[in-house]
Amino acid sequence: MQLEMFQVDAFSAKPFGGNPAAVIPLDAWLADDLMQRIAEENNLSETAFFVRNGDAFDLRWFTPAVEVDLCGHATLATAWVLFEQLGEQAEILRFNTRSGELRVSRRADGLLAMDFPAKQPEAVAMPDGLLQALGLTRASALYRSDDFVVVVDDAALLDPLTPDFAALSAFDVRGVAVTAPGRGFDFVTRWFGPRVGVNEDPVTGSAHTSLAPYWAERLGKRTLSCEQGGARKGQLQCEVPGNGRVIISGQAALYMRASVFL
Repeated sequence: MQLEMFQVDAFSAKPFGGNPAAVIPLDAWLADDLMQRIAEENNLSETAFFVRNGDAFDLRWFTPAVEVDLCGHATLATAWVLFEQLGEQAEILRFNTRSGELRVSRRADGLLAMDFPAKQPEAVAMPDGLLQALGLTRASALYRSDDFVVVVDDAALLDPLTPDFAALSAFDVRGVAVTAPGRGFDFVTRWFGPRVGVNEDPVTGSAHTSLAPYWAERLGKRTLSCEQGGARKGQLQCEVPGNGRVIISGQAALYMRASVFL
C-alpha cells in the first residue's frame, strides 16, 4: 500500500516556522493501530488523516502516543492541503471530528480561518509542584480547561523556561500553557504536553480556544494577535465574537510531499 503524505508548517508563512503537521488523505479509514503507528513513525506533534464524506470530510488527529479530540494546527494544515495542493473549490471546508463540526474558510487577506468551539477556562488553586515543574517561581493566576493555563505578568519569563517534563506529566490535564501579555502581541504562550507525548508544541491552535476567551475578557478586545513557541515560534490571529466560538486564523507553508509505503 502506498499513501500520499504532506508535511505542512502551520501558523507560518514559510517553512521552518510555526508547527509542523503531517496530513494523509485516505479513501477509507485504516485500522486505528496502524494510524497510530504512522503517527509514531512521523514523530511530529500531530498526524492528520482525512476521508471525504459527501461534501464534508471526516478528520482525525494522532500524536505519536494517542489520538486527540481536537487539534488546531493539523486542521489548518489539512485545510491548506485541500485548498492549495488538492484543488478543493469549496468556499468553506467542513470537517466532522470528535469535537463536532469544524469549519475552515479562506479570508480575503489570504489567511485560513478556523471556526472552533470556545472553552472558558475556570480559575483554580495552584497545585503543589506545578510551578517547580515549569521552572517558575511565581505566577499571577491559574485556570483550567483541557489544559492548565498559567498566567504570568512578564513575557520575558517564557523563553528561558526549561520544564521538568516527567514532573509535568504527573498532572491530570492534557497540557500546560504558560501565557503572558506583551512582546509585540496581545499575548504570547508556550505549551507543554508530555502527558500526550508532546513535550512542547510550537503552536497549539486548540489551546487558543481557551486562551483567546481569557485574554479577550481581560483585555476587553474581541480581536487578538498572538504568538506561541520557544525556539520555534508561530503567529495566530484570534477573534472571540461572543457566540461560543473562537475564530483562529493563520498561514501555512509546504515543507514536504512524500509517499508512505506500508
